[in-house]
Amino acid sequence: MRHAMTDNLGVLETAALLRELTAGLIAVADFDEALDRLVRIARDAVPGVDSCGFTALRAGEPAGVAASDPRRGELDDLRHGPDTPALTAVRRREMIIAAELTGEERWPAWCARADALGVHGVISAPVDVDEQVIGAINLYADSPGTLTPRHQLTAMLLAEHAGLLLAAVRDRERATARAGQLDGALLAEGVIGQAVGVIMTQRGCPAPEALDVLRSAASSLDIPLREVAERLVLTVSRPRDN
Repeated sequence: MRHAMTDNLGVLETAALLRELTAGLIAVADFDEALDRLVRIARDAVPGVDSCGFTALRAGEPAGVAASDPRRGELDDLRHGPDTPALTAVRRREMIIAAELTGEERWPAWCARADALGVHGVISAPVDVDEQVIGAINLYADSPGTLTPRHQLTAMLLAEHAGLLLAAVRDRERATARAGQLDGALLAEGVIGQAVGVIMTQRGCPAPEALDVLRSAASSLDIPLREVAERLVLTVSRPRDN
């Protein structure tokens, strides 16, 4: 009965973790910010895990790290050496666990750094983000033997869910970049740029806000953006009767 209650508790904890992760990343449009949130949420929500990190690779090359404990960031950073649990997980496309690092022979240099930082257990799970970015989420325990099969299941579900959420973040990041390029092109375009200048002068607001005002007017009137801009410019340039 006690085992059943423990298993149920683990299911509830994992469900809560995935809900919190979704809520934390659902509207984020910056990949680095998403990674920072991911590692903090995982650290706080997974019992027995004292810190969490993420190792990211872009086109097969190191592309940054995130760490819930900045002091331990080097454990996730491949620039300190390629032989790490994270890279092993990525290369083998499988979860890697070392519940006790003492005597671990797979990553001797990394284990020495981990020991110096008070880490005595690790789980690394590969995370597929998109065609360009892959990585691994790394769960660290300060005490040997703390990480159990239940932690492995949690890590697997966390990695799968995180991959989906991070892919969506990457899509939003790209969409934001495209929108920024489009805004730049619009602001450089004659009559629209003039209309934005008029709104900036009238409202004392920056160009992006002025462009949003122009877009809102076009949407409300259900007419093209250029036509709204032309009308505004024509209105302010029309001579006033004395």
